[in-house]
Amino acid sequence: MQNIVVQRLHNQQLEQTSLHMPGEVVAWLGAVQAQEYGPAKWALGLRLQPGVTDADVEQAFTGGLILRTHVMRPTWHFVTPADIRWLLDLTAPRVNQANAYMYRKLELDDALFRRSNAAIARALQGGQQLTRTELGAMLAEIGVVAEGMRLGYIVHRAELDAIVCSGARRGKQFTYALLDERAPQARTLARDEALAELTGRYFTSHGPATAEDFAWWSGLTRADVKAGLEMVASQLVHEMIDGKTYWFSTSTPPPRETSHQAFLLPTYDEFVIGYTDRSAMFDAAHTHQLRPRDNIVFDSMIVIDGRVVGSWRRTFKKGAVVVELAPFAPLTAAEGEAVTVAAQRYGEFVGMPVKCTM
Repeated sequence: MQNIVVQRLHNQQLEQTSLHMPGEVVAWLGAVQAQEYGPAKWALGLRLQPGVTDADVEQAFTGGLILRTHVMRPTWHFVTPADIRWLLDLTAPRVNQANAYMYRKLELDDALFRRSNAAIARALQGGQQLTRTELGAMLAEIGVVAEGMRLGYIVHRAELDAIVCSGARRGKQFTYALLDERAPQARTLARDEALAELTGRYFTSHGPATAEDFAWWSGLTRADVKAGLEMVASQLVHEMIDGKTYWFSTSTPPPRETSHQAFLLPTYDEFVIGYTDRSAMFDAAHTHQLRPRDNIVFDSMIVIDGRVVGSWRRTFKKGAVVVELAPFAPLTAAEGEAVTVAAQRYGEFVGMPVKCTM
């Protein structure tokens, strides 16, 4: 097996890609964390052919070609309309278990959820799309206290119960739509089929990866991960490296020989968030140089040849976007040139000229 991080860059469609549509990226990866909406759009753009813009990804979201909902780990993800229902069926029970403490704390029980789900479904019938605030006002009218965190968990449960998913944005506000209307062609799979499907997609798109990586990424139990690997073992190969078993698919072509290929990854990018063990890509000695919370997960990373070499942030100014680079150590001339190219690609994605600063 080649270098782990180089193989991951290739399998995640970063090193080279044949994908043209945002939905193709989401389907390939299985799901894409989208807690931070703007950066999540860039995560898709990085994995698409040059020329795809932020506006193109926004249009795909508006048209329902990609959806945003809570699935797998209890956070937002982009998913495809075809996959949303079986992904929810497979992973929502675990998310509900993770939410159980807050359900009790907020005095939310199954009887209330049945009532709120029914009211939300009625309000959204016929293609209606409402913001969370509007759903809260509607629930208040029928005597359901729905504000603050309580409203958040009520709507969250409606997502997990496959009642709602994302609608189009209204300005900068997110809306909710009926899942049945937004994704009428959503597939349903038997649980074992869904488990095999998600396991195969993860190790094909994220491999080389360990069973522990998949358990973290999917939110599934270790027993489910073991069962999933047994189901798709014939499609994968595995190797032992430094005492750990890494699984991956041989169905994708090998990476090209590249040197000093740089990427400006957004916060929560799948190249980072897709693994619980990030030692192959990041030297923990640089943890104190991260910002703002000394955790690689919460930062936007500069990656060169698969290794995290610094962080970056962007600020939109009038007529330009300023990309502030913070490498952990001085970059060589070749590395600096590669990072400049990566920054220019980001500027093309957002449709603005770029100014790089250190």
